[in-house]
Amino acid sequence: MIDVHLIGPGDLATLLAVGDGLFDNPLIPEEARAFLADPANLLLLAYAEGEAVGMLTATFLRHPDKPPSLFVNELGTRDDWLRRGIATALVDRALAIARARGARGVWLGTEDDNDAAIAFYRSRGAEELPGIFFGWDGAFDGDTDD
Repeated sequence: MIDVHLIGPGDLATLLAVGDGLFDNPLIPEEARAFLADPANLLLLAYAEGEAVGMLTATFLRHPDKPPSLFVNELGTRDDWLRRGIATALVDRALAIARARGARGVWLGTEDDNDAAIAFYRSRGAEELPGIFFGWDGAFDGDTDD
């Protein structure tokens, strides 16, 4: 059974206890605390057999001329838990939270060669738009170690 937990400001110890390999990089306690403290951020952890096996991070975006939307920053599943419904449970919970908070859309980006992610998003009925990504100041480096 998969249990999805919404992680909030009081759950820093829970987040830091997930161990390496679930997030792209080792967690930085100060950044984790700041992320959890911001009510615009959403962090979900999926548990199976007592282990954190999946995660989803997202941010509610506001604009002066449209309703809020939810941007999914990252969605990940431990390699040994792929294709077991973890990502589906996380996305379904994020959609439910976004709708409950009045978001008018949930969106994300992925690389055009990430076939597994693209197939998953298609299987969940996501709309597709051609993706173009732009970044500054090392936005796509992906490594926090200097």
